[in-house]
Amino acid sequence: MTPPTEPSVTVVVVAGGDPPTPEEIARLPANPVVVAADAGLDHAQAAGLMVAVAVGDMDSVSPEALAAAEQSGTRIERHPPDKDQTDLELALELAARLADRVIVIGASGGRLDHLIGNLNVLASPAWAGVDIEAWLGNAQAVVVHSHRALAVEPGTTVSLFALGGPARATTSGLAWPLNDEVLDPLTSRGVSNQVQSSSPQIAVSEGVVLAVIPHP
Repeated sequence: MTPPTEPSVTVVVVAGGDPPTPEEIARLPANPVVVAADAGLDHAQAAGLMVAVAVGDMDSVSPEALAAAEQSGTRIERHPPDKDQTDLELALELAARLADRVIVIGASGGRLDHLIGNLNVLASPAWAGVDIEAWLGNAQAVVVHSHRALAVEPGTTVSLFALGGPARATTSGLAWPLNDEVLDPLTSRGVSNQVQSSSPQIAVSEGVVLAVIPHP
């Protein structure tokens, strides 16, 4: 007799960039586990999300949001301002211990250096066993450590980027496929591919690939 499989767990990480849009909130799974990264607590509360844990140095969250979270029973994990990790990295570290899938919202906008750092943090091998994606307002970024099927329709634009070093990838369902080929992070080889069939596949045997799907 086959043992029952454990139900998958999705954690939503709310970052402190631009507030998530109503459309993004509506697309979230029902009753998600929510982790807020610092000022992401303000965004989460404004969107009506129940936050399980707020994490960070709490230098940018509003005093009102922090007081409301403490009163509602949200667990607060404070870290010193003089730390080596961003608040988002701390939130992802926590989320990866809890989840099979992590959706990051609120990570776009704000400072360019934060956005670049956030995209690199998403691809950390520390959470290679978790499906991670970020909703970035006008785009979706999907991390591929081994294999992912993208939930996109034919005609959609997809760009593939190697993060952290060269990545060896094989794709199917794209106009210009890769067949066990190397993507170099210092070239534009993977930019602006086109989806030809539903649910295109990306398999990565070495390195990490970030699939970016712009929204019209």
